[in-house]
Amino acid sequence: MSFFKKIFSKEKKETLDKGLEKTKSSFFDKLSKVVVGKSKVDDDVLDNLEEVLVSSDVGVETTLKVIDRIEARVLKDKYLGTDELNKILREEISGLLSETNTGNATEFDIPEQDTPYVIMVVGVNGAGKTTTIGKLASQFKKAGKHVVLGAADTFRAAAIDQLQVWADRTDVPIVKQSMGSDPASVAFDTLKSAVKQKADVVIIDTAGRLHNKVNLMNELTKIKRVMEKVIPETPNDVLLVLDGSTGQNAFEQAKQFTAATEVTSLAVTKLDGTAKGGVVIGISDQFKIPVKYIGVGEGIDDLQVFNKIEFVDSFFK
Repeated sequence: MSFFKKIFSKEKKETLDKGLEKTKSSFFDKLSKVVVGKSKVDDDVLDNLEEVLVSSDVGVETTLKVIDRIEARVLKDKYLGTDELNKILREEISGLLSETNTGNATEFDIPEQDTPYVIMVVGVNGAGKTTTIGKLASQFKKAGKHVVLGAADTFRAAAIDQLQVWADRTDVPIVKQSMGSDPASVAFDTLKSAVKQKADVVIIDTAGRLHNKVNLMNELTKIKRVMEKVIPETPNDVLLVLDGSTGQNAFEQAKQFTAATEVTSLAVTKLDGTAKGGVVIGISDQFKIPVKYIGVGEGIDDLQVFNKIEFVDSFFK
């Protein structure tokens, strides 16, 4: 048993296996049709494999990259049996994930520093942004961290109310103002409060609007600038929350938000209710942004730190 197997608990692994079951079942049902009646990996198999990967929401660019790599192996080895295809795919997908996701954490943790670790959360409304913030708060608190939430999505009263519900549920302090308040002002007050409380982690919610990218960019830039007046060089992490069940639409959301601000990590939610888990592979590869968290269930503990070894293992198990 590997080191990572030891520290990735059995319960978490079972949750991950269950959460990826629909994706895995759909993918391998399609893959089995690709190799039926075939003994070796040839052009027909590769063409059909390309279709399977694209239809599994891996994305066109990433799919072509995988196909090119398999073609190179076919040329090198002269003969590759279709019985080896699963092993080859597993290796190539692991390789792609490793290029962007260089670490392999299993627990919720933050770097040690003298000031609070600030996470600014971005993403469209409905992607699971507020729920992800609540679950993050819960997990960090369980890890012994003092957490403070900031309700800087002031354009919807519901967003403030929803975050308050999570603050109550997880028993962590929240800083908020009334609907329509300046989001940067909320972020400023949140950081001031966090410093005073000697908090370990600050999680700032932001508005999930994409209809005007210029306004979104200006708003996020202003929030960053104001926060730096309290704690220089913040935020430490700009976390983009994407709804994995939307498949290719998640790619478009990632494109829009990465154009509006510097996104440093991803959380992909709702993977348990969809067969579109391939989106994790494609988005990580195409945007060169590490996936930090994945949502594999509705429970408060079903937000997991993304572990590429365990993800691939569950996918190909």
